Amino acid sequence: MEHIAISEAAQAHFRKLLDTQEEGTNIRIFVVNPGTPHAECGVSYCPPNAVEENDTEMQYDGFSAFVDEVSLPFLEEAEIDYVTEELGTQLTLKAPNAKMRKVADDAPLIERVEYVIQTQINPQLAGHGGRITLIEITEDGYAILQFGGGCNGCSMVDVTLKDGIEKQLVGLFPNELKGAKDITEHQRGEHSYY
Repeated sequence: MEHIAISEAAQAHFRKLLDTQEEGTNIRIFVVNPGTPHAECGVSYCPPNAVEENDTEMQYDGFSAFVDEVSLPFLEEAEIDYVTEELGTQLTLKAPNAKMRKVADDAPLIERVEYVIQTQINPQLAGHGGRITLIEITEDGYAILQFGGGCNGCSMVDVTLKDGIEKQLVGLFPNELKGAKDITEHQRGEHSYY
């Protein structure tokens, strides 16, 4: 990884904050619980005595960002911005790989599908309190999914599955997946067996 993308506005914000700190203080970008559904990204001050031997240093205009060895792979494709909205300004940190390390293009299909579910589909469903779990991929090319959280018992689950999730997965893996099936029995909130 070359650098984490930090916008000009965010860099100016960091320089302004660092001006009030002791000389030699930079920033640290990290992931707590990396590779789990509970992953959280953060930015903190990094005084000179807090730099670890295995840290990766990324130099920006007027400061450096340090990333610990464990967080580094989970911050691939991360972006930091400083946005102005109606309610004020806000630092945003987007790290699409924080919950799951990016998988190689030639990884087994189940790993690539799981990556898409964790990084693209579940964040969309989370807005409704829902999530899906990949159970298996059948020999005839179907992703077997289990709905959970707010999706369990939802009357719109069939529409979400067919028009949303299935289209997205088949679109991303057109020669490998034929479709997606749900193993959850939504009327009773339990599992059916296909």
